[in-house]
Amino acid sequence: MKKIGVIADDFTGATDIAGFLVANGITTVQVNGVPDHDLKVQVDSWVVSLKSRSCPKEEAVRDSLSALKWLQGQGCEQIYFKYCSTFDSTEKGNIGPVVDALMQELETDQTVVCPALPVNGRTIYKGYLFVYDQLLNESGMRNHPVTPMKDSKLSRVMESQSKGKAASLHVETLNAGVDAVKAFLKHSREKGYSYVVLDAIDQAHLDIAAQALVDMPLITGGSGLAASLASLYCSDVMNKANAIAGGRPKVAKTIILAGSCSEATNRQVSLYRNSADALKISKDELIRDKDGYLKEVLDWLTPRLDDPFAPLVYATVPPEELALSREKYPAGVIEEAIEAFFGNLAVELHKMGVRNYITAGGETSGKVVQSLGIDSFFIGPQIDPGVPWLKAVEEDVFLVLKSGNFGSDDFFIKAQKEMV
Repeated sequence: MKKIGVIADDFTGATDIAGFLVANGITTVQVNGVPDHDLKVQVDSWVVSLKSRSCPKEEAVRDSLSALKWLQGQGCEQIYFKYCSTFDSTEKGNIGPVVDALMQELETDQTVVCPALPVNGRTIYKGYLFVYDQLLNESGMRNHPVTPMKDSKLSRVMESQSKGKAASLHVETLNAGVDAVKAFLKHSREKGYSYVVLDAIDQAHLDIAAQALVDMPLITGGSGLAASLASLYCSDVMNKANAIAGGRPKVAKTIILAGSCSEATNRQVSLYRNSADALKISKDELIRDKDGYLKEVLDWLTPRLDDPFAPLVYATVPPEELALSREKYPAGVIEEAIEAFFGNLAVELHKMGVRNYITAGGETSGKVVQSLGIDSFFIGPQIDPGVPWLKAVEEDVFLVLKSGNFGSDDFFIKAQKEMV
């Protein structure tokens, strides 16, 4: 079995791909950042989660190369650069610069670009990325607070932030089979194309692509293509059953923290408020007195931690309210304050016996994990595609780190039903 090393550009993206690897039989441990000590765990795949999606591109490249070196030290034979299925990026990066740096370090002149995840409605047709039946730039991603996506043509986005040229491999070539895909890749390499954008309307297209990519040293994409690779490398049904090492979360005090303002998380918060107590963060009070406001929220939470459904604390708001906040406060002030608040809240709740954390949003999830001091996870069962339960390697703390865009409307209830 080929050992896969994954470099993920945010926390929820890391759990997304780790969940699909495990579901397809690849034993996996996810680490928070590049470890500075040995981890005595034997697995088929390692996933390094970074916070490199929206940081300065020089920092993203540095951290990604550091992750690459560590993964190579663990014996990983194929490197997978994981980014979001909505290709979150800006005109200048960070996807392109990181891909170029990894290609140079691995001494390879071509890779593929494929953020498709058909099971969650992310498909690629004629090189254009769709979110269900909408072009990416017509979906909710056009309002993303950090990386608004204004163009759905992946080759154009890729070329705008990288050094090479991008070709597009269309669905007709995939339908012609593995040999046709290999021939296209060979021909495009000879023509000087560094990146090949792969169409994918369904998982079967990704299965075909995976067979053509088994010898490619660097693959870039979402978790859909990684799932096909994992299934190809591990067809043993027993291995698939045994790959889940984290187990299920225990019945314990649970908290839900939602920072994402995506359309999906807005729906999830709205529905969950009908079943449980929920507290919307007051941005004005948080900015005015962060310590006092933290105590106020803890006082509200304390009597609710043993409720049948976990209490929810959320900063999730619709686009129009988000726009008003940006007009009122300087850029980044609210986002940084909320991120720090969630981290401090998680630490205080841990002292109070909370052991199950369900979070929504990459920044929120990353801050909670960092604040709790957790640096490695076993991957548990998936709740929805791309969202598994995680268990900290060194203690009985369970987490769900949900990408803002993922999950069914009843996700928060469904996650708690997974507890035994």
